[in-house]
Amino acid sequence: MWAFPFQLARGQHWFPTVTVVAASAGLLSADSDVQPYFNHTTAFRGFDRVFSSRITGVETIAFPAALYAVGFKRHDSYMQKTALFAGEAVADSEMVRMFLNSVTRRWRPQDIFAERTYSDTFFHSRSNVGSSFPSGHTIAAFSVATVIARRYRSHRWVPWVAYGLAGTIAFSRISLKAHFPSDVFLGTVLGYAIARYDVLQN
Repeated sequence: MWAFPFQLARGQHWFPTVTVVAASAGLLSADSDVQPYFNHTTAFRGFDRVFSSRITGVETIAFPAALYAVGFKRHDSYMQKTALFAGEAVADSEMVRMFLNSVTRRWRPQDIFAERTYSDTFFHSRSNVGSSFPSGHTIAAFSVATVIARRYRSHRWVPWVAYGLAGTIAFSRISLKAHFPSDVFLGTVLGYAIARYDVLQN
């Protein structure tokens, strides 16, 4: 995972990297137009209570633990390994997330007062590892979802449920005013990429 910059220097992975950077840049430019709606609407009040930060954080951690417990009880080593891979994916993605948070130090939408501009949000947050870019809940949710979806892809409904739940958690980060759309997008891409090409590569 940490060798990725060196692989880029050798000319590898340029197309997906440029695509993600371009999409992130486009969403960053759109944040100032999209986020004010979520900062002032009450339309998602009920949804936000069900998918609060605490609830979704606990769910993301508890699901691999429950999967391991069920696998242990059933003597299902494949299920146990899936749970361990999911835990590894969360740990790896969290290291990347904390590094990027500490470098970018972006304000969260809820930190921005009415007189402040949405276009100048980076390098201001006093919280280093808890800043906005990228979304921690999203990167963890998609890490777990990708491991489960890939390991149980023979069951067609599993990827739909796994990515559907992860996508719902990702949207909740925007409606809760905890993250911008660009934060969520990057968290989605990183969570998938780390789980798929780092943890499950072999």
